[in-house]
Amino acid sequence: MAHSQPALSDLEVGAVAVIDKICLTPAAQGLLMGFGFLPGTDVKLLRRAPQGDPSVYSIDGSEVVLRQETARHILISPLPPPQRQEDPAESAPTIAAIDGPVGPPGSVRRGIRTVALIGPPNSGKSTVFTRLTHVRQRVGNYPGVTVEQRTGLLAGARKQVTLIDLPGVHSLTPYSEDERVAVDVLTGRMDGIRPDAVLLILDVTKLTHQLTLAAPVIALGLPTLVLLNMADLFAKRGGSLDVLKLARELGTPVALVSAAHGTGLDAVERFLRQDHDRDSAALPPILQDLPQCRRWATQIECRVDYRSALPSAWTRRLDDVLLHRTWGLLVFVMVVIGVFQAVFALGQPMSTAFQDALTALGEHFAGWVQAGLLRSLLLDGLWKGVGSVLIFLPQILLLFLFIALLEDSGYLARAALIADRTMRSAGLNGKAFIPLLSAYACAVPAIMATRTIENKRDRLATILIAPLMTCSARLPIYTLLIGAFIPDRPLIGVLLGSRACAMLLLYIVGFLAAVATARILKSSILKSAAEPFVLELPEYRWPTWRVVGLRLVDRARVFLFQAGTVILAVSLVVWVLTHLPLHHGRLPELDQSAIAGVGHFIEPLIRPLGFNWKIGVGLLSSVVAREVIVGALGTIYAIDPATQSMTLQKALQHDLAPAGAMALLVFFAFAMQCTSTLAVVRRETNNWKWPLVQFAYMTGLAYGSAFLVNQALLRLLK
Repeated sequence: MAHSQPALSDLEVGAVAVIDKICLTPAAQGLLMGFGFLPGTDVKLLRRAPQGDPSVYSIDGSEVVLRQETARHILISPLPPPQRQEDPAESAPTIAAIDGPVGPPGSVRRGIRTVALIGPPNSGKSTVFTRLTHVRQRVGNYPGVTVEQRTGLLAGARKQVTLIDLPGVHSLTPYSEDERVAVDVLTGRMDGIRPDAVLLILDVTKLTHQLTLAAPVIALGLPTLVLLNMADLFAKRGGSLDVLKLARELGTPVALVSAAHGTGLDAVERFLRQDHDRDSAALPPILQDLPQCRRWATQIECRVDYRSALPSAWTRRLDDVLLHRTWGLLVFVMVVIGVFQAVFALGQPMSTAFQDALTALGEHFAGWVQAGLLRSLLLDGLWKGVGSVLIFLPQILLLFLFIALLEDSGYLARAALIADRTMRSAGLNGKAFIPLLSAYACAVPAIMATRTIENKRDRLATILIAPLMTCSARLPIYTLLIGAFIPDRPLIGVLLGSRACAMLLLYIVGFLAAVATARILKSSILKSAAEPFVLELPEYRWPTWRVVGLRLVDRARVFLFQAGTVILAVSLVVWVLTHLPLHHGRLPELDQSAIAGVGHFIEPLIRPLGFNWKIGVGLLSSVVAREVIVGALGTIYAIDPATQSMTLQKALQHDLAPAGAMALLVFFAFAMQCTSTLAVVRRETNNWKWPLVQFAYMTGLAYGSAFLVNQALLRLLK
C-alpha cells in the first residue's frame, strides 16, 4: 500500500512522530487503539528485533511491539511544536451511553459478596489477587466457555467475600474471547456471575494510557475502588500525583498500592466496609470512543498534578543486550539450554532422594501388613505404581519454576518478540508464541490461552499444534528412559550434559513438528489474511517469590490430586488384571494374566517399533494421560518375579533394547496421549471433528516416526 505521507514503518530508531491516521479495518483500528495507537499521540521507535522485524515503539509510557507490515498502514506526521494546553472546560468530550445493564447511581447495594478485579495486562492485577486471597483460591471455567476463571476468598475478611480475577483488557470493546468474558461479567451478562463491586487495578507509571479504561469501568455504576499499582517504582523514579484530586475527578475511591511489597492493600478492606452511595454527577464521562477517552484522560492527568515517572533505566539497558541483533539470539538459546540442563542437573538428585524416601517408606509400611494379596496390592500395585510417577515431581516443579520466573521477570514477552519471525514463517500470529510456550507446562491451559488470538483460523491452527509441544506430562517418560539408556557425559563442561542434550533434542523435535504442521495447515485448509501482531512489553521486574511459590504449590496440588488420582486408579486396574483369571483357584503367572492377554493382542502391531507386550499395555493406559504409562509399567514390573527387586529404570534396561527405547521416546514426542486435551479441544472447537483429526494425525505421525527410528537404529547398531 503506497502513501505519499510517511508511515510508522519509515521511522528511524530514536525518532519521534505523531500518529495521523490508521489505514486498517475497523476491528484492527480498535485493537491498535486499545494499545494506545491513537491519532494525535506521540510515538517513538525504540529498537528493532534481532532479526530486524518486528519493532518496539514507545507510546504513552508503554513499550509495544508491531510488525512492519502493520506499521506501514499507520500514517505519521512530524512532531509539532509544543502548544498551549487547552482549557478543559472548552474541550470536554461528549457523553455517550454504554451497552449493557448499568445499576442506577445512588442505589448501590451495601451487601458486597462478590468483587471483580479488572485491569490492563501487565498492571499487576494477578499479583494483587494473590496478595488478597493468599492460598484460598481455585481455578475453573466460566459458564459455557473455556476461559479460565480464577476465584478466591478475601483473606482476613470478617465476612466471606469472593474475588474474581478477570482476564486483562485494554478497553470494554472486546476483540477476543477472554475480553468478551471480562466485559460480560462486569456488565452482568454472564450467567450466574454478577459482581457487587469492582477493584480496578491500573499501573500508575502509565496513568495516561490506562485511565482510558477507568472511564467506562467506573461509569458502569458499580462501587469501584481504583488501585494505582507500582507505587514503589513510581515514587522511586520521581513520579507524583494528588490522589485526593484524582478521587474527586473520578468520583470513586483511589489508593496507591504496591502489590509486589503488599503495601496499601488495607484500602480494600476499608472500601468494603464503607457505604457506597454516590451522586451520579460524580461519575466520569461515559465514553466509548477511544480517542475521546484519551483526551479525557489527558485532561484528568493535568488536573491531578500528575508528574510521570522516569522510564526504567534497567529495562532499557537489559533490552540493549537481550534484544541485540547478535547477543539477543545467543542469550535466548542459552536460556533455553540452561533451563533443560538445570532440570536434569538439579532435578535428578532431588528425584533420586525422593525415590529412596518413598521406597524406604513403602517398605516400612509393608512390614505392618502380612504377606499376601493385600500386601501385593498396597505395595506392588498402588505404592510402586503411584510412586514411580511421583518421583518426577521435583523435575516438573523445576520446569514450572523456570517458566514462572521467565514470565514474571518480563523476559517471556521478549522471547515472543525474538521468536516472531519463526511464528510468521509458519503462518501463525505472533501471539501464538505465548500459548505454545505455556504448552511446555500443559497443553490444556495452553489451548485455552489461544483465546487471545483474534483470528479464528489462526486460533484453530494454534490449538491443533499445541499438543506437539513437549508438556510436563512427558517429562516423567523422558526422564525415565533417558536416565536408563543414555549415559551421563559432559558435552560442554558443566554447561551441557548428554542427558540434558537428549531432552533438549526431544523438545526441539516437538517444536519443529508443530511449526511444520502449522505451515501445512496455514497454507491449505486454514489459510487466512494476516492479522496485526500487537504485544506490550512489560518492564523487567524481580519476580515476587511469594506469588511464584503459591503458583508452584498450586501446580503440585493439581499434579498430586488430579494426575495422582488417575494414576492410582490405573495402577489398581493393572494390578487386578495381572491377578486374573484364576487357574484352579490359583493366581496366574504374569504371562498368563488378563493384562498379558491384552498386551499380546496388540503386540504384533507394536513389535516393528521395538516394543513388547508390557510396553503395549503401558501405551494403552497412557491414552488417559501420558504420565500414567510410568505408573502402569511400575506396577507390571513390580509384580514380575524377574524384575520385582529392580528399580523401574533397571527393569526397562533388562526388558527393552536401546533402539526400542529411543523409538518409545520419539513415539511420546508426537502421540496424542491425553484425554483431557482432546476434551478441551472439543470444547474450544465445539465439535468432535477437529479432536478426532488431531488424534489420528498425531498417532500416525508418532507410529511412523517411531518405526523409522527403531529400524534405523537396529541397522546402525548391528
